[in-house]
Amino acid sequence: MAKLYTEIPKKLQTFIENQKIFFVATATADSRINLSPKGMDSLRILAPNRVAWLNVTGSGNETAAHVQENPRMTLMFTAFQDNPLILRLYGTAKAIHKDDAEWQMLFRLFTPLPGARQIFDLNVDLVQTSCGMAVPVYEYVGEREQLNAWAAKKGEDGVKTYWKETNHTSLDGKPTRFA
Repeated sequence: MAKLYTEIPKKLQTFIENQKIFFVATATADSRINLSPKGMDSLRILAPNRVAWLNVTGSGNETAAHVQENPRMTLMFTAFQDNPLILRLYGTAKAIHKDDAEWQMLFRLFTPLPGARQIFDLNVDLVQTSCGMAVPVYEYVGEREQLNAWAAKKGEDGVKTYWKETNHTSLDGKPTRFA
């Protein structure tokens, strides 16, 4: 049932590109494990061993804190329609911020989203598929626009203030480099 790959095969690239949601998991040696759902057309496959995803402002910033100390990251995709499949990408990631040299080169690959705060660049060293037969079938209805509306209403300065107030440390008190 499970298969392992050293890179993302073309067939699985297509599967990833068609997903509306993916999940990100990170942790440090002594932190809580963070598992977050992501969507909003925020992921790009850059090469068979490299993906990037645009992270927008949220209630926390755990991933940013974790990868500074421990760059391990897992992305998980699951088929909610059609044939069952679970796909995990394992690797090491780095956070790229607006003031980093790589930001402009990577940011242009995405549709700009209000409140964008980092791009995570993941070097994939293992790809795993598993059956997914226990995952229920769901129907995609559409994107939620509340987060974009919230960030647009706050404006760039308001979002930066929010980062300073709520996104500067993780749940475990680790710094996030919020800007």
